[in-house]
Amino acid sequence: MISVGEARAKLLDLVSPKLEETVPLWDTAGRVLARDVAATRDQPPFAASSMDGYALKSVEAEEHAQFAVIGESAAGHRFPGRVGAGQAVRIFTGAPIPEGTDFVVIQENTSRTGDVMTITADPGTGDNIRPTGNDFTAGAVFTGNKPLAPADVALLAAMNISEVPVVRKPTVALIATGDELVLPGEDPGPDQIVASNTFGLKAMLDAAGAQARLLPVARDSISSLRTAFDLAITADLVVTVGGASVGDHDLVAEAAEGYGMDRSFYNVAMRPGKPLMAGRLSDKAMVGLPGNPVSALVCGEVFLLPMIRKMLRLNAEFGPVKTASLAADLAPNGPREHYMRSRLHDGQITAFDRQDSSLLSVLAQANALLIRPPNDPARAAGDIVAYVEI
Repeated sequence: MISVGEARAKLLDLVSPKLEETVPLWDTAGRVLARDVAATRDQPPFAASSMDGYALKSVEAEEHAQFAVIGESAAGHRFPGRVGAGQAVRIFTGAPIPEGTDFVVIQENTSRTGDVMTITADPGTGDNIRPTGNDFTAGAVFTGNKPLAPADVALLAAMNISEVPVVRKPTVALIATGDELVLPGEDPGPDQIVASNTFGLKAMLDAAGAQARLLPVARDSISSLRTAFDLAITADLVVTVGGASVGDHDLVAEAAEGYGMDRSFYNVAMRPGKPLMAGRLSDKAMVGLPGNPVSALVCGEVFLLPMIRKMLRLNAEFGPVKTASLAADLAPNGPREHYMRSRLHDGQITAFDRQDSSLLSVLAQANALLIRPPNDPARAAGDIVAYVEI
């Protein structure tokens, strides 16, 4: 068996960063910007009012002063002339500041009779004007190599960027294996169970920026597994679930080797998830996950997500690993690194009593994995331990 760190390093060696592609701006949410892009204009492109009110000269902005209103400036429709002494222009939020003015009196501090406006309260010292380029200027750089949040997409739109260079999504083929499996919604036989692992993994990988594809369940035969590998041929990463142990019906390794897999390692000193297999299948990475549902999903967090991040040109470090104080005592750990399903609350972490790798209900309640090093001694409440959020 190899350590978790060694396994992760070997897995990362099996994948490479993806090339970029150009997509429409509307299709970029969550995508990774492949490189820096620059704004093509100032924002705002003109001095604009930040309030509804009246634009005039600041030297004339005094309480009780009166002005002749000579027009208005609205968003998309600027006042075309120049404002002189004793004159004002009705202005609305976002509208261009008229030539000859440098101050906006908010409408709450004014009264108007016909075309005469009177300042009825102290107008203050703030000019209520957003200067040209107040948000950003033409040529401002938006840094790449980051997932695009909604605010980022809005910023790119404001920069007048309609086509965006993004990292191509890694494609993942997910293959559930086993005669005992049926799909959700089907009618299981007396000895069958409903496949769940690949559905959870797809949700995990898609959320991380990959494009995961569920393939038909591969039955416990070499021919069925090879058919599944044929269907996975176009993927960047092939992930099998189940059948990677050493039982008589665990045929994934045999089928993959018959397909030409160059094995990287088999078995990792971790709990849950010891029977983990990986290698290269033709020009793509292959990972064989254990069949227990918690094992498969924990291995997804620990191993698959860093692989996806590397392919997306992001930081491939596992984690971030954080620390918290134990809320209750823990018994000594065994010889394998243990990822305990836990609950983090108010800065304290509690490991669930039941850590069986078949218990999806416990994993669904967890919001953290408490990390126990191999042979970690007993821990008392209040000790500081490492964890990752899930």
